[in-house]
Amino acid sequence: MAPGLLDLVHLTTWAVCAVIKLPQLVAVLRARSAWGLSVGSLLLELAGFLVFLRYQMYYGYPLETYLEYPIIIAQDVILLFCIMHFSGKTKRALFYAVVFWVGWYMLTLQKWIIDMAMNLCTFISAASKLVQLQHLWQTKDSGQASALTWGMSAYTCAGKLQTTWCEVLILIRFIIMLILNICVTATILHYSKTKKTD
Repeated sequence: MAPGLLDLVHLTTWAVCAVIKLPQLVAVLRARSAWGLSVGSLLLELAGFLVFLRYQMYYGYPLETYLEYPIIIAQDVILLFCIMHFSGKTKRALFYAVVFWVGWYMLTLQKWIIDMAMNLCTFISAASKLVQLQHLWQTKDSGQASALTWGMSAYTCAGKLQTTWCEVLILIRFIIMLILNICVTATILHYSKTKKTD
């Protein structure tokens, strides 16, 4: 890929990441409901992002390779709080915050912990997508799930494939996430159309 085109892909990927959860947040806030969204999926996604960010920081990767993760994590935290609020489980959000805070520090207590967590990170992130898919299949209703957010997630994974050729493990992660994000997007669109025709 030409250097100018690679820079454009990297820049647009970062720009999409900066607003990736906003369509989902808007949908939840408008409906004042989180129907169609899986809390388990969001918790797994957040865990995967935190492990990935911590790993990148621990090993001193260049900031531009993970700069979008703090922004996505902040958006996920806000989205999780909204889901907890609208489902009447706001107090549970504090429990999750403590668990993630403790986990953040435990990851770097020993080198083998962060390495093992990163090896499991792809499975954790893939599980988050599969849990969301399972939720959609069970309810047969996309509810407030935003196809735009999931579509943007697929785009960022495709963009990362172009900008991340340095480490095979990270590359495999983005290929798997790309495929699963496309599946979730297609499922949301399918159930959105089904709902409109009923």
